[in-house]
Amino acid sequence: MKTKFFTQLGVLIILGLSFIPFCSKAQDLQFIRPNDQRGINVFETSKADTVKFTGLKVKVGGNFELTFQGLGQSNTDVPLTKTGYVGDVNSLIPLSHAFQLPMANLNFDIQLADGIRMNLTNYLASRHHEDSWVKGGYIQFDKLPFLHSQVIDNIMKSVSIRIGQNDVDYGDQHYRRTDGGSTIYNPFVENYIMDEFSTELGAQVYYFHKSGLFVMGGLTDGLLNETVVGLTKIDAKTGAVNKYDPAILGKVGFDKQLNKDFRLRVTGSVYTVNSSNSSTLFGGDRTGSHYYNLLENQAVANATTLSDAVDYNFTSGRVNPGFSEENHAFMGNVLLKYKGLEFFGTAENATGRAITETTNRWATQYAADIIYRFPQGKENFWLAYRYNTLSTRLAGVADVTVNRNVGSFGWFLTRNIMMKLEYVSQEYQNYPSNNILNGAKFSGFMAEASIGF
Repeated sequence: MKTKFFTQLGVLIILGLSFIPFCSKAQDLQFIRPNDQRGINVFETSKADTVKFTGLKVKVGGNFELTFQGLGQSNTDVPLTKTGYVGDVNSLIPLSHAFQLPMANLNFDIQLADGIRMNLTNYLASRHHEDSWVKGGYIQFDKLPFLHSQVIDNIMKSVSIRIGQNDVDYGDQHYRRTDGGSTIYNPFVENYIMDEFSTELGAQVYYFHKSGLFVMGGLTDGLLNETVVGLTKIDAKTGAVNKYDPAILGKVGFDKQLNKDFRLRVTGSVYTVNSSNSSTLFGGDRTGSHYYNLLENQAVANATTLSDAVDYNFTSGRVNPGFSEENHAFMGNVLLKYKGLEFFGTAENATGRAITETTNRWATQYAADIIYRFPQGKENFWLAYRYNTLSTRLAGVADVTVNRNVGSFGWFLTRNIMMKLEYVSQEYQNYPSNNILNGAKFSGFMAEASIGF
C-alpha cells in the first residue's frame, strides 16, 4: 500500500511540474482579484486605479486541480436495516488510496469600459455537477463614466457596485475557500465543516475610506435557483402560504497595512432572510467537497439513481444545519499578518429552521488558521495548521459537535502552479446510536496539484 501511495504521489508531482510550460502572463484588467498567487489574502477588490483603460479587453482564465486521497474512516456501527434498502445502512463504503475526479473551472473577465468589468465563471467538471454549469456572473462598477458627472466620479473613487448572480459576501472565509477547480487561495484541501457559500441574484455596494474602514450593504433574492412558479407550501411557523423574502446582508470592517511588516483586518458580517424555503447559505456549493465518499453507505447510494455515492452525497465531511426557510447568520473574522506569519480566525453563530419547523435551531462555528509563508519576499512555501469546530442542533438528530484538525505544507512552483500536502483528522460527537455518524471519525493524507491563471 505504501509503495502504491508514493508511486501515485510521484505521478501527481510530475503532473504538477508538467503544467509549468503552459503558464503565461495574465491580461491586466482594472479592479480585479488575480486568479493566482497574487490573489491570496485579497478580499474586496482594491480601489487603486493602477491600470489604464485602453479599450475592450477579454481575459480567458481557468482553474484546474488534481487530488490524491489517502483517508481512512471508522464508526461505531450499530447494524440497521431500512425499508427500501438492501443490507446494513450504517456500514461504511470501503475506501482505497487513489486519485479523485479532477475538477476544472473556466473564467471570463471582460473590461467593458473604463472602471466597468464583467465576470462569468463556469464549472467545466466537478464532483456534484459532472457536466458544464454556469456558476454565475456579475458586473462591477468602479467608475460610472456614462453619467458624465465630476461629482459622481469623485464619489466612485471610494465606492464599488457589484450586481448579478454573485457570491454572497457573507464573512471573509469565502474569499479563502476552495471552489471546484479553484483551490489556489486555500492553503488547505477542504473548506470549513459548515461551508458558508452560495450564489444569489442581487447587488452589493461598498464604501471604502482612506483610513482603512469600509462598509458594505447588499440585497439578494435569497435563492440559488430562481423561480416564477406560484407558491403553495404552508409555513409551519406562520400557518400561511410561504413567500420569498429578500435576503439582507451587510459587512463592516477595517483593513490596513499598518507598516511594511504588519497588516490588520477585522470584519463583522450579517446575512438574514425570514422566508425562503430554499436558502442555501450553508449548502450552496454546486461542486462538492474535496473529501470523497467519507462516512457513507453503499446501500443508500444504490437506492438512488447513481451507484457510486460520489454525487448523491457530495458534501462528505461537511455539516449543513438545514436552515432552508429562515436563516439569520453572523460572522466575525480577523486577519493578522506579520511578515510571513499569518493568523486568520472565524467566529460564527447562526439560527434558522426549515419550512416544516415551528422553532429555530442554532449552529456555532469557530476556526483558526495559523500559516507561516516563506522565504521572505517570495512566500512561495508555507506551513499551516487549522482547528475547526462546529456545534449545532440538527433536526431529528441531536445537539452534535464535529471537530477537525488539519496540518498543511505547500509550494507555489510558479505564481500559477501550487501543490499542497495535508494531514487531516475529523471526529463526530453525540450522534445517536442508530446514526451512521455515531462515533465516526476519519483521518489521513491528501495531496493536491492546482493551477490558476
